[in-house]
Amino acid sequence: MRHEHAHGDSAAEVRDFFTPRAADWDSRFPDDGPAYAAAVADLGLRPGDTVLDAGCGRGRALPALREAVGPEGTVLGVDLTPAMLEAAVRAGRAGSAALALADVARLPLRDGCLDAVFAAGLISHLAEPGAGLREMARVARPGGRLALFHPVGRAALAARHGRPITPGDLRAEPRLRPLLARSGWRLESYTDEDTCFLALSVRTDAQDPWG
Repeated sequence: MRHEHAHGDSAAEVRDFFTPRAADWDSRFPDDGPAYAAAVADLGLRPGDTVLDAGCGRGRALPALREAVGPEGTVLGVDLTPAMLEAAVRAGRAGSAALALADVARLPLRDGCLDAVFAAGLISHLAEPGAGLREMARVARPGGRLALFHPVGRAALAARHGRPITPGDLRAEPRLRPLLARSGWRLESYTDEDTCFLALSVRTDAQDPWG
């Protein structure tokens, strides 16, 4: 999911927002490709890894994820909006990944099966961000990595929509770091520049961090 608006969207609200925008999403942001590729590189994937693109939308990151894990690796893409997945198929990106209609808060994956999770523009669309992050921690192995990404930084994104950054922004480091920690992730690096927002975290251990 590739757009920033109000926190705490319901599943229906997310689908209602993205469905009419699915067809032309890439053309709205044609210069974002290099930022996606750089973020995938920073995720540190290795050949043979299994990676999930959570909220994959039209699949902008899928070719870069496939290149990183190689033909022996596994790339999964899930999204809540059927029109976005259909647009990913039309864009020719289904060959890079196995795509599924699924809610990030209830992933159809077994515990600890992933080496990494890539999530672009996702956290602000989660009705319960902590629950979503915990679910992504559940399916990641200990030491697995999480990239929370957006192709523009918080200030540039706010300016794009004609509003200031709000103190309640979940992606502000003082809010994001403890939220990740409570959800089974340790924030290792944080970048918030005009050309990129990228928070890289590591799955802390094999135990349920909330149980």
